[in-house]
Amino acid sequence: MKNFPTDEKFGLVSQINRCSVSISSNIAEGAGRNNKKEFRQFLGIAQSSCYELESQTILSNKLEFISDEKLKEIGGIINEVNKMIHGLKKSSEN
Repeated sequence: MKNFPTDEKFGLVSQINRCSVSISSNIAEGAGRNNKKEFRQFLGIAQSSCYELESQTILSNKLEFISDEKLKEIGGIINEVNKMIHGLKKSSEN
């Protein structure tokens, strides 16, 4: 985030940070719920945050705040997290 302009500190950087926190927070909150349906709902919200984060990193790349290489690295991590969330959703259906 240090490559981002100062004026993005409360814009795109803040949004990226909120998405990142939202992913793990929704998984944790869903896990603490009393039934599988609610858990899956929170997993869906976490997955939406992954897509939002992916969109923000692509935008960051287009604005030349992050390199193509960094975008690919981050995209791979987001993809892995999305796969894990999908797996959790599938396993909670049983």
